[in-house]
Amino acid sequence: MIPIETHPFPPFTPPNAKVLIMGTFPPKSTRWSMEFYYPNRINDFWRIMGLIFFNDPNHLYDTATKTFRLDLIKNLLVEKGIALNDTGYKVRRLKDNASDKFLEIIEPVNLHALLNRMPLCHALATTGEKAGDTLSAITGIEAPKIGQCVHGSLSDGREVDIYRMPSTSRAYPLALDKKAAYYAEMFRHTGIL
Repeated sequence: MIPIETHPFPPFTPPNAKVLIMGTFPPKSTRWSMEFYYPNRINDFWRIMGLIFFNDPNHLYDTATKTFRLDLIKNLLVEKGIALNDTGYKVRRLKDNASDKFLEIIEPVNLHALLNRMPLCHALATTGEKAGDTLSAITGIEAPKIGQCVHGSLSDGREVDIYRMPSTSRAYPLALDKKAAYYAEMFRHTGIL
């Protein structure tokens, strides 16, 4: 019997959040370099954020300790109004790895409860195919193609724009600057940049 894992991190929901960025689920804790979203040091998420907001992919990474600078990360997210959570709340890893391909979502995130914490949030962005498909199943709104956005209404009447971003995994074959360009465009559309 494959064990069911519950999401290890609380949602990061600054009250001023304009956009909620959602991946699928964190990797196993043996791959973490911090106890926060996108903890794997070989994932490009924080390098993308460093490139966009500081013109330096390593700004949020401490090369000496090989960990991310969590205080700088949280300050950036609060200042810019960016929330983080994942689409999977309870999952089962069908293979002993972090691949979305072998991740079974047992229970998705309670999106409405999450958005109730953030009255200004009207943009949702997913970081990969599985997250996009899961969000589509939660909302009933068709997932957009990579780099695109769709508009829709949630069951509580909230109007949202849903963006599909390229995966930040190094396994996704796209150069860092090209990934960053997609994210920067989404931040421009949401008024963050």
